[in-house]
Amino acid sequence: MKFVELLLRNHPFANITFGVVLLMGAIGYALLPREQDPEINFNWVNITTVLPGASAEDIEKRVTQPLEDAIRQVADIRFVVSSSRENTSSILVRFRDITERVFDKRVNDLRREIQNKAQTELPPEVRNDPRVMEITTSNGFPTAQVLLAGRADDEALRRAAYAIRADLERLTGVDQVFALGLRDPELLVEFEPRRLAARGLNAAELADAVGGWFRDTFAGKQVAGSEAWLVRLIGQQADPEYLAQLTVAVPGTAQRVPLDALASASRARAKPRNLASADGRPAVMFSVTKKSYTNTLELVERIRAYAVEQNPLLAPSGLSLTLTDDQTVPTREAINVMQSNAALGLALVLAVCWIFLGTRVSILIALGIPFSLAGTFAVLYATGFTLNISVLLGVVIVLGMIVDDAVVVVESLYWRVQRGQQVLAAALDALRETFAPVTSSVATTVAAFLPLMLMPGIVGKFMFVIPFVVTLTLAISLIEAYWMLPAHVVALKLDLSRPTRTQRLRHRFTHLLRLKYSRALLFVMRRPRRCTALIVLTVAAAAAAVAGGLVRLEFFAFDPVRIFYVNVDMPAGAPIEATLARVE
Repeated sequence: MKFVELLLRNHPFANITFGVVLLMGAIGYALLPREQDPEINFNWVNITTVLPGASAEDIEKRVTQPLEDAIRQVADIRFVVSSSRENTSSILVRFRDITERVFDKRVNDLRREIQNKAQTELPPEVRNDPRVMEITTSNGFPTAQVLLAGRADDEALRRAAYAIRADLERLTGVDQVFALGLRDPELLVEFEPRRLAARGLNAAELADAVGGWFRDTFAGKQVAGSEAWLVRLIGQQADPEYLAQLTVAVPGTAQRVPLDALASASRARAKPRNLASADGRPAVMFSVTKKSYTNTLELVERIRAYAVEQNPLLAPSGLSLTLTDDQTVPTREAINVMQSNAALGLALVLAVCWIFLGTRVSILIALGIPFSLAGTFAVLYATGFTLNISVLLGVVIVLGMIVDDAVVVVESLYWRVQRGQQVLAAALDALRETFAPVTSSVATTVAAFLPLMLMPGIVGKFMFVIPFVVTLTLAISLIEAYWMLPAHVVALKLDLSRPTRTQRLRHRFTHLLRLKYSRALLFVMRRPRRCTALIVLTVAAAAAAVAGGLVRLEFFAFDPVRIFYVNVDMPAGAPIEATLARVE
């Protein structure tokens, strides 16, 4: 106990440590990224491939099946789910519950197999390469949804949508922005079959001729005298008149026919894969996902500020930008619950301890709450956690346990000082007496939460955070109970040899309370059967109330209903415009 005595005597060291922990905790709490869910990788990978103009059958045969053959070469895959629809192939790969290091290796293997298959077997018309995306809690669900509505589905809406998507992608913390209802510009060539047949041409030859002309050709570097020139032929232009002037060779002759003699070229937009509207007005919906370890609250505020800033500029064009979904609502509610519970717990600890132990001792005990929470937040920030609902749930659970060990230690110390023992000796004796039972009590609590930390799979990843926070906070509360609290009491030089009037009243009150409690205990012990039956009936009534729904179980305020999803199934072959009209 000499080392413990040295720590209790060294008041400045204890005070400095206490202040440093509070400061580090405050900094960690301020810097912890706020988000709804902990950062978890689901071991899911989504592969998206776009082949413009292809039917669902073509997508399945020419894109999805070759990619599935490539995926079979990758190990540790649990199952594969694919969806082939017009223009788009989507494949969801679920890996087994493997370590993060092995998962990263398997994803690299998957990317390599997909890339090799794309270069060898996929059609050359595939737009870009297949997009391979790992699904996590950050990018699996949109953080916010922004709606751009206009008067008509015209060029003004499209240009504004492209500019807004680019601006949103540049915001700090934004990972990707998915635009629903935004159709890419195209040059449309509409041919007359009779004109083609009259010259011995068909649609495929016309398409090959246009594709051969409508491309940029780079011929490398040519040296002319003492100068070097880059040679290139610009064949792509967004002008339909340029397209109309291209020529098509007539088979079997040297004749070339201009395109406008066979077809008409005009500006158009791609066939829509999805459409959006708001109150009957054409719209574009932007779904924004965030990067890992990004503060969701700050990101949504940046998006909201951007919308407010852009609306005055969009109003003359009849456009409006609105933040339609805010994922931070449950996170804000959870933070408010945690803060209010912490404040309420602090007030109750102060009140109860003041009644039995006095003002100064009650304040010292109550300081254990901010000390334990500060240490917890400092460790969470240092280890890369975020402030999410799971963390806050663990904090709310442990709030009622933080000061239990401190109360036991200080009560033993107070009892000895009250009977004339010196405060330092009383502190050492109190620690000898309470160390084993207090440590055992905390250990049993930790043991009750330990199975949650050992759960496998995705559920285990979600549940790990809660028992980790509880265990960490209880461990820090032991430091406060065994070191900080006794050191502060010793520094306070607690002396009860000359009790004040308030202390005498407190002594009378506690004596009366002990007397009443003893009589009640004797009354119960003399009637064991009746009291046991009453306890059983009370427990049964409580269980019936919970089972019957009379008592609601709710750790946090439920996520308010922000969006209703209504699915409308239309007959096969119904155009997307008809579906939108029916929904409206």
